[in-house]
Amino acid sequence: MDCYNGSDTFYILVIRSTVLWEFGNNIFTSYLEYAVAAFSALYPWSRRANSVSTKPGEIHCKRNVLPEMAHHYHTVPDQLTGYRSTDPDRGTGHQSHSASPAVHHSLRHTGWCYQSQVTCNHTCTGPETWEVVSQHCGGRYQSPVNIVTRRMLPDERLTSFHLTGYQETFHGRLMNNGHTVQLDLPSNIRINGGNLPASYKGLQVHLHWGNAGGPGSEHTIDGEQFPMEMHIVHIKEEYDSIAQAGKDRTGVAVLGFFFQESASANKKFDPLINALKYIPQPTNSTELKGVSLDMFILPYNTMTKYFRYDGSLTTPNCAEAVVWSLFENAIPLSKKQLAAFSQLRFPNGQQMVRTYRPVQPLNGRQVYYSGGHAAAASIVLLITSVLVSSALCLHDTA
Repeated sequence: MDCYNGSDTFYILVIRSTVLWEFGNNIFTSYLEYAVAAFSALYPWSRRANSVSTKPGEIHCKRNVLPEMAHHYHTVPDQLTGYRSTDPDRGTGHQSHSASPAVHHSLRHTGWCYQSQVTCNHTCTGPETWEVVSQHCGGRYQSPVNIVTRRMLPDERLTSFHLTGYQETFHGRLMNNGHTVQLDLPSNIRINGGNLPASYKGLQVHLHWGNAGGPGSEHTIDGEQFPMEMHIVHIKEEYDSIAQAGKDRTGVAVLGFFFQESASANKKFDPLINALKYIPQPTNSTELKGVSLDMFILPYNTMTKYFRYDGSLTTPNCAEAVVWSLFENAIPLSKKQLAAFSQLRFPNGQQMVRTYRPVQPLNGRQVYYSGGHAAAASIVLLITSVLVSSALCLHDTA
């Protein structure tokens, strides 16, 4: 058995000899080259000899892949007809392909997941191969992204948002949906302004976090990853679901908020954080009573500074239909409050940690910055002008 670099994306294990498998009196020939090729495409830990990890955070597993292939051999031959992988140094005559979605589906045990869920004993489709779950995830305008502040362009059209229903208290369902914690919003929530192309209605709030307060935001600012990020998801009023809105290039508007660790607790978040103990397992839900959205966001006078770009949903199906508005100022939470989210569980029983997608390339997109600073300067100029005018009037009167 040889291990060599068959492509830029994964290693192929090549079985040079025909392997004979004997079950009772039946001896048959199985060509494992194709099967192991597909297996290595699906199971990242099999992509190196002895499954050596090549990226920080990837799992280290040492196990023989052949028993796994013995279990799956019957699902492979028909689907791998015509599948080949090529070593450029070994001549031509073969075409290089990615394993087909049918192959991925036949060997995938569970659905999409975060990288923190991929282990030797729990196979699922991690972020690097989400395009297998939905082709949109391999698109050119994906989210999240790293925002490089020196490359931003100011846009005076990015004015303050008009938030309707954010101040009103409501009772909402808080649930562990298997990937994050989600709070459903009442039907009266609306946003417009901020150069949004339409009026949008609130749908839900969810969060992304690290491990016990460690790095966990999806978007990064100049490479800095915050402990947590909150998304308030809205869709155009004409749509009834995120699925419908996902077909419209600007069908979804997300307000994104970063969190930073603080020395003291943020009491406004106590109702939400105290409720987490009632939803440790997937599908658990509880009612969050007497809360309002403005409890969980920045003070309105600090919400004039934000970043804007066009992107996608950050989980499958990764529809490229989102107008992103990410606020510059971070919301404070204590380390204990941040760590509380890590006590939730994924469907396989693991701690729900590092629930974020890695940043995606901008691919030519421009990130814009709001007129927050310009607005502040205008106010200063206005006040100065009023004071000067008043002084002149007083002088003339005298």
